[in-house]
Amino acid sequence: MSHARRLLFVTNFSKYTQRNLQTVRKSKPYRGEFLASSLRLPVAKYGGRQTVTVLAGDGIGPEMMECIKRVFSVSHAPIDFEDIELDSRPGAGDASMNNAIIAIERNGIALKGNIETKFDDPTVHSRNVELRTRLDLYANVLHCQTVRNVPSRHKDIDIVIIRENTEGEYSGLEHETVPGVVESLKIVTRRNIERIARFAFDYAVNHGRKKVTAVHKANIMKLGDGLFLRVCKEMAQKEYSQLQFEHMIVDNASMQMVARPQQFDLMLMPNLYGNIISNIACGLVGGPGLVSGMNIGDHYAVFETGTRNTGTSLVGKDLANPTAFLRAGVDMLRYLRLNEHAEMIEGAVVRTLEDRQIHTPDLHGSHRTSEFMDSVIADIEEQMKSKH
Repeated sequence: MSHARRLLFVTNFSKYTQRNLQTVRKSKPYRGEFLASSLRLPVAKYGGRQTVTVLAGDGIGPEMMECIKRVFSVSHAPIDFEDIELDSRPGAGDASMNNAIIAIERNGIALKGNIETKFDDPTVHSRNVELRTRLDLYANVLHCQTVRNVPSRHKDIDIVIIRENTEGEYSGLEHETVPGVVESLKIVTRRNIERIARFAFDYAVNHGRKKVTAVHKANIMKLGDGLFLRVCKEMAQKEYSQLQFEHMIVDNASMQMVARPQQFDLMLMPNLYGNIISNIACGLVGGPGLVSGMNIGDHYAVFETGTRNTGTSLVGKDLANPTAFLRAGVDMLRYLRLNEHAEMIEGAVVRTLEDRQIHTPDLHGSHRTSEFMDSVIADIEEQMKSKH
């Protein structure tokens, strides 16, 4: 490896290590229900209205953000939007990312579309990952549930997936030692494993979940995944004996998800496995257009779709399914304790899918985005009238 390349690797590793140590010193262990964390600061709220950072991202993101704004307006949700440009276009440098970080730190919360990562250029790093690590959004939460009258291979799926969001294979530390030989580092820490494990166990207790399944590959990665499994086991036995705890190797967990997903209640896993299992779960309940995702830290939260697809092929065609984005907005409203508005919007979305069966092509339907949105808006307007 050349001196310049080695110096770059060592510098990046040093930055990663310093950031991790600073987080360890500054942060407190997560306690309590994540939607009511006492660590979260009530920022950017003026006259009873919350300002939310909007990162529309690439592909259908800008169109879907307009759908969210429309339903928030009709439901009179007390939300103001601060739009920040952050996408994958060439020439968008560090300034765009810094502006996004500053806006989220100021407002405390964001709605986000996916930002495409070019996998054919090793110099381009994922902005999605950078956002999560810089804001220390350590918990990714997905709730995957079958929807009545939406085609799916299985019935009665109701799984919460909690994924560590900041370390593991996503450290971004890799280099080519000699031509044709690449080293990629997977870095895990006891402190971050304890933090995500406690988050998951607390979530299970506070949301009526009975069983936690830890997913790992400790039979091969005996130190890294071995530490993950050992921490989860110890915490379950010592502090959460009221919960049923089990563990499963990731390849078996993938097969079990496809064969018999109803056996799972809450699943806890490291970063990479969480990405894979989450996509499997979303596919089982109907696809990427249905499921929202939450990225939660001690001080900030970012809400987006459950699978990180840009939907570029659907741009401008009026065919994209807005459900996942609308549910991300509902998750955000609940996080802000605006439960009445959240239930109003969620009810309209559910009735559109289940009762009126307005399904976009990804759900084997023939309806358009505009028809779906018209149904949701009409439902919300009817609810508003009934209140008065």
